Amino acid sequence: MMRWKNLCAIACTAALISSTAFSAGKSDSLSEVTAHEIDYDMDTGKVQATGKVFMRNNDKKKSGVAENKVPSEVNADNVDYDMNTGVITASGNVLLKYGADRATGASAMYNTNTQEAYLSGGVVVTREDLKITCENLSNDAYGHMQATGNVKGVQRIAPSAKYPNGDTRTFTGEHVDYYPNDRKHVYIPSGGRITGSEGNFSADQMEGWLDEEYYTGSGNVHIVNPPRELEAGGDRVDYYASDNGRAVLTGNAWAIQNNNTLRGNRLTVYLADDPDKAKTGARANNKPVTPHEILTTSPFRN
Repeated sequence: MMRWKNLCAIACTAALISSTAFSAGKSDSLSEVTAHEIDYDMDTGKVQATGKVFMRNNDKKKSGVAENKVPSEVNADNVDYDMNTGVITASGNVLLKYGADRATGASAMYNTNTQEAYLSGGVVVTREDLKITCENLSNDAYGHMQATGNVKGVQRIAPSAKYPNGDTRTFTGEHVDYYPNDRKHVYIPSGGRITGSEGNFSADQMEGWLDEEYYTGSGNVHIVNPPRELEAGGDRVDYYASDNGRAVLTGNAWAIQNNNTLRGNRLTVYLADDPDKAKTGARANNKPVTPHEILTTSPFRN
């Protein structure tokens, strides 16, 4: 075993570790290691590093693994690296980076061969316009994230014609699956909430496609829209934010605005600020109900 302490020539050490690994044919993912202290066993191909550890991967793709963004840098207080398996285990102020994408946590495991990663302990992930916080998170080679434990996602929407001042959309739950390569698909299987400028949506099961601004919920659906002093619910909701905030409630659907109540098997509510929709009367089950004249800026319509 070779041992270096309090390295003065870290670059030389990193170069030796890398070149030894390459010549042995064990791994071609690691290109650099720096730390206050490094233990390297040439017989087993294992590296132990402590104290402000920095590791950089060369990002060479393995055959059969999808080409997607993976951590190119690992920073931590302590790192163990097995050149035979390609597994990196990190603990203490862990930071994984690839370009602008970042993930932090108390501990992490990353496989340089399969590109799978697992983080735990106060996890924070930032990717493009989305930030996710949770207790535990796993990520596979295809970008699929599984987050558990007090999960919260925040999407920042840039200013546009629809949102002159921008917008913020959030989703919460105890378990959230996120598929960034599928139109930013969010799946919340065991009770969650999605919020935006049009209101708060909760249900026993929820999912949405952030890029399309389309969301669904089933089981104990509840909608709260403070600007219109509106509450609504039903067995299921299909919400189309890009279509004037159209929310289609089905199965025991109901809606309350001020002191007025609507009930039916199917009810459509427009939550966006659209004066033309507001002038349209309310109907449920294709039968007239409370006169819309007394529903100020009525959002109801079949």
